[in-house]
Amino acid sequence: MITLSFILTALVVVLIPGTGVIYTINTGLSKNAKYAVAAAVGCTFGIVPHMAACILGLSAIMNMSAKVFMVIKYAGAAYLLYLAWKTWTTAGSIEFGRDTIAPQCIHVAAKGIVLNLLNPKLTLFFLSFLPQFIPAGAENKTQCMIILSLIFMVMTLVLFTGYGLLAAVIRNLVVQRKSIMKNVGRGFACIFAGLAVKLALEDR
Repeated sequence: MITLSFILTALVVVLIPGTGVIYTINTGLSKNAKYAVAAAVGCTFGIVPHMAACILGLSAIMNMSAKVFMVIKYAGAAYLLYLAWKTWTTAGSIEFGRDTIAPQCIHVAAKGIVLNLLNPKLTLFFLSFLPQFIPAGAENKTQCMIILSLIFMVMTLVLFTGYGLLAAVIRNLVVQRKSIMKNVGRGFACIFAGLAVKLALEDR
């Protein structure tokens, strides 16, 4: 069940830059390592509902319901535009004080959860991805799906955290150059806006 083929395929999927990766990297660059880890945790937990839908077979229903897909898709696009606006307006700002780190980390994680929750592509992706690696003769396919899902989540958490921490290190090197940080922040704002348009125009 846990084959080299699954590990390599999952690794490639996680490594490919998507909205979660971009959000985590942007958080690491604009804030610090703690926030980057919070973003990685949030994005990872945002996968859970999609995996649950896949395991329970709800993704098949979603696949047939164009209206459900469209609603989630446009909600996701709207949220990406919101992130683009927030990122643009706060580009180059100073990080939060120590007394507010805990609640702000929760806020950052919550954004990551919502970001992945409002991505209908994830449910459809897992519907076609995970079943390929379940042995045909497996007695408990649901258990196999859960194990593969958990492995994928762990890989996501580890790699996203790595992306975020690397971004935080880069941030520390240029933190005194506010003009650079501001331009980087606005660059990510444009990326979020572009992803919003891409998601809104995509078919299933």
